[in-house]
Amino acid sequence: MKKKILLDPKGNWYKANLHCHCTVSDGEWTAEEIKERYQEKGYSVIAYTDHMDYRRHTDLDDESFLTIGAFEANIDAPADEYPDWNTRPVYHLNFYDICPEGRDCAAVPMPEQVYTVENVNQYIKARKDEGFLCCYNHPWWSVQTYEDYIPLENVDFFEIYNHGCELDGLYGYAPQAYDELLRTGHRMRCFATDDNHDRSPLGDPRNDSFGGFTMIQAPELRYDAIIQALQNGHTYASMGPLIHGLYMEENRLVIECSPVENIYLITQGRDGQWLRVHPGESLTRAEFPLTGNEGYVRIQLRDGRGLYANTNAYDVKELLSQE
Repeated sequence: MKKKILLDPKGNWYKANLHCHCTVSDGEWTAEEIKERYQEKGYSVIAYTDHMDYRRHTDLDDESFLTIGAFEANIDAPADEYPDWNTRPVYHLNFYDICPEGRDCAAVPMPEQVYTVENVNQYIKARKDEGFLCCYNHPWWSVQTYEDYIPLENVDFFEIYNHGCELDGLYGYAPQAYDELLRTGHRMRCFATDDNHDRSPLGDPRNDSFGGFTMIQAPELRYDAIIQALQNGHTYASMGPLIHGLYMEENRLVIECSPVENIYLITQGRDGQWLRVHPGESLTRAEFPLTGNEGYVRIQLRDGRGLYANTNAYDVKELLSQE
C-alpha cells in the first residue's frame, strides 16, 4: 500500500479562529483590533461569527490575513418555559459562506425562534442550499444533551473545544459529545475555537482569546483554498500541541507532532491504543496498526501542560483502501 497522506508534513499551515465576536455584536474589540492582536499571535484566518448578523470584513484582507464570511445563529428555548437563562437550552450554530461573492449579506435570513429539532434542521438545510457550511457549537454551555444534538442533520463541523466556555465553567471541552455523534453515524470534522468576547482585558487570565485554534492546511492563503480545505477535512483542532504530519503507511496510522506526553488512538469501540511517557519526558511520533475493524479512528494528543489536540475522525475502511 502506497503512503496515503492525510495531513502533509510538507504542507502550508494557517492558524485560524473560526468563532469570534467583535463590536458588531457583543464583543469588546473592533474587527480591526482583533486582526491586529490575532496576527501578533500567528493567526492568518478569522471567521467573524457575530450573533444573528452576517457581515463581511473584506477590508481587512491582505496577503497575510484572510476573513471568512460567517455568522452565528441561535435558536433559544422559550423564556416562558425556561424563565431562568442559566438553565435555558439553546442551539448555537456557526455558518461559513462557501462563495460570498455577490451575496447580499443583509438578505441572509436569521432563524425563527421555534425551539424544535425540525425547525433547526430546516434552517440548516436552507442555509446549506444557499452555500453555507454549518458548525454545531458548545453543547455543554448550551445546556443540551444527547437527545438534542443526535437528531441534527446536514452539520459539517463540531466544536470539540470552545475556549470561552472553558473559562466560563470548565465546559468547553466536549470530546465525549463528539464521539457520541460519530458513533451514531455523523461524520463531522472537529474545530477548536476561542468564541472570544474579550470582556476581560488583554493579559488578564480571564481573557478568552488565544486558547483554542484550528490549523488549516491549504496550498495558499486564498478564500477558495481555505474553504476547500475545511470541506476536505485538511484541518485539526488544538489548545496547544501541533501536528506536523498524519499519514497511512502500509496498515499503520502515523502521526508526527510537537512534544507531548500522551498520544491516544480513539476508535468507535472501547479498544483503542495509546502511548504515554513519564512527566517531563516527551513523544513526537506514534504508529498505530489498524485491523479494519475499528469503525472510525481519531487521534488525541495531550502535552505536559494538560492541553489537547484532536484530529478529525477517519473511516478505517477508507484509510485501508488502495484508492
